[in-house]
Amino acid sequence: MKILVVGGNGTIGKTVVNRLKEKHEIIVAGRKSGDIQVDISDIDSIKNMYKETDKLDAVVCCAGAAKWAAFNEMTEDDFYIGIKSKMMGQVNLVRIGKDYLNDGGSITLTTGILAEDPVYMTTNAAMVNGSIHGFVTAVSQELKNGLRINVVAPGLVEDSAEKYADFFPGHSPVSMQKVANGFVRSIEGKRTGEIIRIYE
Repeated sequence: MKILVVGGNGTIGKTVVNRLKEKHEIIVAGRKSGDIQVDISDIDSIKNMYKETDKLDAVVCCAGAAKWAAFNEMTEDDFYIGIKSKMMGQVNLVRIGKDYLNDGGSITLTTGILAEDPVYMTTNAAMVNGSIHGFVTAVSQELKNGLRINVVAPGLVEDSAEKYADFFPGHSPVSMQKVANGFVRSIEGKRTGEIIRIYE
């Protein structure tokens, strides 16, 4: 399969790319690196990325920013960071990308455990992750031409555990292999409209 991985040089993206390239042709997109550059908060940038890729069998998004701050310190603009990037960025990847996918293709988005088990200073991330879960469940019923969509929601991943452990007291880090398996299940399987939780 020909697969576009947006955010393919990030913490999760690198693992996903390394796993998928064992069997598939991979195109990596990133803000500053990769085969193609894209800013998912900019709709014109998304359109230009897809024009460069031609027809695809699958799209994976491992990108998206959100503001980490205490709720009482956050402004309206702070909330729009997550809304414009992690939420609408992924929505627009689907909205535009559906026209660049081969029949029977798939889209896999990424959220995380914060949608259901938020920790301190993650109001923005929890909000947009939960929104993506609702979006995937709903839009899976409306995609045409056999297109499928799922979202992988990992817990605190091993490769980020040292940096973020203090924010996730009592959480057991999830192996990167298990996270990669979630993406393989979404891409190579037949499921659609599912939230693939990798919490343990």
